Amino acid sequence: MDPSRSPVGDGAPRRPEASDTPFGAPAPVHDLVGVGLGPFNLSLAALADRVPGLRSVFLEAKPEFSWHPGLMIEGARMQVPFLADLVSLVDPTSPWSFLAYLRDHDRLFPFYFSEQWHLTRREYADYCRWAATRLPNCQFDSPVKAVRWNTERELFEVEVPGHEPYLARHLVLGVGTEPVVPPAFTELLATAGPVLHSGEYLTSPRSPLTLARGTDNDGGLGVLDDITVVGSGQSGAEVFLDLLRRRGPVGGPRLRWITRSAALAPMEYSKLGLEHFTPDYTRYFHTLPEPVRDALVPRQWQLYKAASAETLAAIHEALYERSAVGGGPDVEIVPGTEVLAARRGPHGGLELDCAHPQSAAQYTLRTDLALLATGYVARRPALLDPVDHLVDWDAKGRYRVDLDYRVGLWPEVTAGLYVQNAELHTHGVGTPDLGLGAHRAAVILNAVCAQVLGRPVHRLPRATAWTTFGRPDSARDLAADRLLVPAVDHQARAGRGRTPTAREHVEHSAPERPAALVHP
Repeated sequence: MDPSRSPVGDGAPRRPEASDTPFGAPAPVHDLVGVGLGPFNLSLAALADRVPGLRSVFLEAKPEFSWHPGLMIEGARMQVPFLADLVSLVDPTSPWSFLAYLRDHDRLFPFYFSEQWHLTRREYADYCRWAATRLPNCQFDSPVKAVRWNTERELFEVEVPGHEPYLARHLVLGVGTEPVVPPAFTELLATAGPVLHSGEYLTSPRSPLTLARGTDNDGGLGVLDDITVVGSGQSGAEVFLDLLRRRGPVGGPRLRWITRSAALAPMEYSKLGLEHFTPDYTRYFHTLPEPVRDALVPRQWQLYKAASAETLAAIHEALYERSAVGGGPDVEIVPGTEVLAARRGPHGGLELDCAHPQSAAQYTLRTDLALLATGYVARRPALLDPVDHLVDWDAKGRYRVDLDYRVGLWPEVTAGLYVQNAELHTHGVGTPDLGLGAHRAAVILNAVCAQVLGRPVHRLPRATAWTTFGRPDSARDLAADRLLVPAVDHQARAGRGRTPTAREHVEHSAPERPAALVHP
C-alpha cells in the first residue's frame, strides 16, 4: 500500500507542508503548532486536517509513530472500546476513523464477524501509525528543542534543529508522560542495575525476554531464577500474566508480584461508574476548589489505575492450570507491601527491603530482576525553559489550565498555550483516558478556531452523562439555620459567585456552541 495515499480519496495529493517552503522565503505563520505526536495530538491533527483555512503542523522527534512499544504484549487489549479512536466520538464521518482504517485494509467484514469491542493494543498502534503516515500536517524527525516568545510579532517560535523556527499563533503540548520510578530504585535504574520500568518490558536489554535470547531454553525464562513485578495497575497485571504464560506448565523462575494497594481490586467498569470519563464530569471536576481536587484524585485510583477484571481472571486461570498439571505455582502475590529500599545483592541480583504496614512486618526479599509497573506522570518539559517565567504556575509548580485546556500565561503573551494529558490536577481522572481524547482535541480546536477563524468548528454535546455530579438542578437552597455543615463558597471567595452547575457550564461555554460547522 502506498503510504502517501490519503483516505480522503484514492491518489489524493498531499498538502504542502512547512518543510516545502522555498529556500529563502519568509517562514509561514501557523495557526496551530503541536509538539509531540502521541494519540492525543494525533487526534487533534486529524480533526484539524479537515478545517478549511486553518494552517497546522505537528512535530515529533521520533522517525515514525510509536506508542508504548515495550508493552505490545501478545493478546493485550485496549481498555476502551474501538469507538475511542482518534475522531469518532466527535466526527464519525471522518476519513481518519478506525472504521476507515479497516476499510482501507479490506478488513471491515472480518472485524464485523469478530465482534470485538476492544481492540488489541497492536492493532490500535497500527491504526494510529496508518493515520500519522497519511496526515499531511504530521512531521516526524522534528525534535523541538525550545519554545520562545517573540514579543514584537506576538507569536511563539518553535525551534527545531536544521529548520527555521516554526511560528505559531497557538501551541499545543502533547509531549506525553514519563515513567514513575520509586525512590528505592532510582539509583539502581540510573546505574543500569537489574531494574527496568515496565514500559521497556519488550525492548530493554535488561528485559527477561532479551536476556533469554540466545540461550538453549527456546526463549524461555530459565536464565533467571527469580523475577519481581512491582505495581498492580494494568501494565503490572499484563507483564505478570505474560511472564506466567512464558514460563510454561512446569519449571521456570519464581515469580513475585508486589503492590502497595491493599488488595488486587479490579478497575471500576460499571456503566454508571464510567460516567466519570465524560465531559460532564470533567466540567464538574474543574469547578471544584484546588484542595478538593488534589484530595479527590488519589481516592479515585480504582477508576483509572487498577487492572481489568479480565486480566486478573486470566492470571488466576494461568495459576490454576499450572497447578492442575502438577507444576508448583512458585508464585508470591503480595498486596499491601511497599519496597522501602533496594540494593545489589552480594552474589548478584537485588535485595529488596519491604514493609507490610497492616501486620507491621518488615523483611528482605532477594530477586534477580525487578520490573517496575509503577505508572507514568506528566512533567514540565525542558523545551519550555525559555518561556518558564511567562507561565502562571500554581503553588505546586503545575500548569493552571482552564476549561478549554489553555494554560494560564502572563498578560503580555497573547497567543494560546494548550496541554493534553498534563491536566490531571485540574480536569480529573479522564485526563489520560483515550475515550476523552477526541473530545478534548475538539474543545482545543474550537477554542483556537474561534480566535483564528471567528467561529468554532465542531458541535459538541450538551450533556453526556445520566449522573448529576454535584448539586441537582431540582435542588433548593437550604435555609441558613438548617445547614448541616458550615457553608463554604469557594467560588465566592475567589470573586466568582456561586459554583456553576455542570449544565450551566455547558450553556455558557462559547466554544461548545458553534456558529458554524465543518460538517453540517
